Amino acid sequence: MRLLLLSNSRNPGQGYLEHAREEIRDFLGGIDQLVFVPYAGVQVTHEQYAAGVRQGFGPLGLRVRSVSESPDPGAAVRDARAIAVGGGNTFQLLRLMYQTGLLAAVRERVLGGVPYIGWSAGSNLACPTIGTTNDMPVVEPPSFAALGLISFQINPHYTDQVIANHGGETRDERIAEFLTLNPGVRVVGLREGSWLRVEDTETVLGGPHAMRLFRAGAPPEDVPPGRVSV
Repeated sequence: MRLLLLSNSRNPGQGYLEHAREEIRDFLGGIDQLVFVPYAGVQVTHEQYAAGVRQGFGPLGLRVRSVSESPDPGAAVRDARAIAVGGGNTFQLLRLMYQTGLLAAVRERVLGGVPYIGWSAGSNLACPTIGTTNDMPVVEPPSFAALGLISFQINPHYTDQVIANHGGETRDERIAEFLTLNPGVRVVGLREGSWLRVEDTETVLGGPHAMRLFRAGAPPEDVPPGRVSV
């Protein structure tokens, strides 16, 4: 199984996916085409979303086919040489994955060795559930159960910043709430510009920042880039 799970799609001052472009190139090797799932998009059409992703992947020489352009999205996934799932609203993404039958189809293909790239909501989708997304539940999927490709949860766009004069919970407090009710689960806070690359049993943290590892009953741990154990 091969996964590349990014916290975000765009760093300040850089183009779409530019910060991870060389990692994506290396991850895909000689693959020159992929199937894209635009279902997390809410304020853009699927066609507009796919056009932006094509532009982002263009410098890598990748041809992008969106499942929204296929009369049979399941067949597009079954024929895919690589699969990418973009960010947006995680609840909308999961709802449409269930409605179209793509949740099972993508899982089967990725477990069979097809490379998977996700960012933001697409990274949440790789987890056992979407319970650590930052998004509002603007729609209701049939279940919170996601692809379950990894055994831990990801909180993308993670920040430990505290906003002055803001009375709401910090991200750490929100994750602590999750762990109180799900004590056997580990959560990775994945900072902006960071990604996890999973190759079978090895997981490597890439990018310039440490990730924050949360476990029930233990203080959060900052883990530097490199090979990690989650």
